[in-house]
Amino acid sequence: MSVNVPLGPLLDPAFHLGSVPTTWAELLGFATGAVNVWLVVRQNILNWPIGIANVILLGLVFLDGGLYADAGLQVVYVVLQVYGWWVWLYGGDGRDRLPVRTTSRGEWAALLAAGAAGTALLTWALSSWTDSTVPFWDALTTALSLMATYGQSRKLLESWWLWITADLVYIPLYWYKDLKLTSALYLIFLALCVLGLLAWRRDLRARRAGAAPVAA
Repeated sequence: MSVNVPLGPLLDPAFHLGSVPTTWAELLGFATGAVNVWLVVRQNILNWPIGIANVILLGLVFLDGGLYADAGLQVVYVVLQVYGWWVWLYGGDGRDRLPVRTTSRGEWAALLAAGAAGTALLTWALSSWTDSTVPFWDALTTALSLMATYGQSRKLLESWWLWITADLVYIPLYWYKDLKLTSALYLIFLALCVLGLLAWRRDLRARRAGAAPVAA
C-alpha cells in the first residue's frame, strides 16, 4: 500500500546532499531534535514543547519516506510529550522537581513485555498492510522509542539506554532510506544520549549522597 498525501511546502527540497534532496521538514526536524535532546540532558522542561514541534515535523518526513510505523509513532509521541510535560511539572514534590530514579524490576518487566508485543504486532501489520521495505526494523525502533519516551517522562535513568539502543538502529535505517540528514541527526542524538546518561547518573548519585546523612 502506498501513501500519497499532499503535505505542502514542508516536503519541498531545502537543499541536496549529493543527489539526495533534503526537505524543509527534515531540516527543521534536525534543528528542533538537536535542541530537544540537549534540553532533556539538562532536565529543562522546555524540551517538551520543542519536542512536540519536532515529532510533527519528523512525522511528515517519515510518512513521505515510507516509514509508516515511525510516522504513526509521532502521533503517539505528541500524547506522550503532553503527558511528560505534565509529569515534569506536577509529578514531583514541587513544580519542575521530579527526581531522577532507576527503573524497578516491575517496570522493566512491563516495558520489555510491551516492547516485544508491540514489535511483533507492528511487524505483522506493516508486512500485511503497507509497502514497507523494512517492517521489522521500523517496528523495533518504534517500540524502543515508545519505551524510552515513557521512561523519559518518569525520569527513569535507564531510558537513556533504550534511546541509545534505538539510535544504533535508527542511524543505518535512515541512511538506507535516503534520509541522510536525519541519519546524521541521530548520530548527534546518540552522542547526546551518552551525555544525558552520564548527567542523569551524576544527578542521581548526588541526590542519594545528599539524602544519606538524613537516612542515617
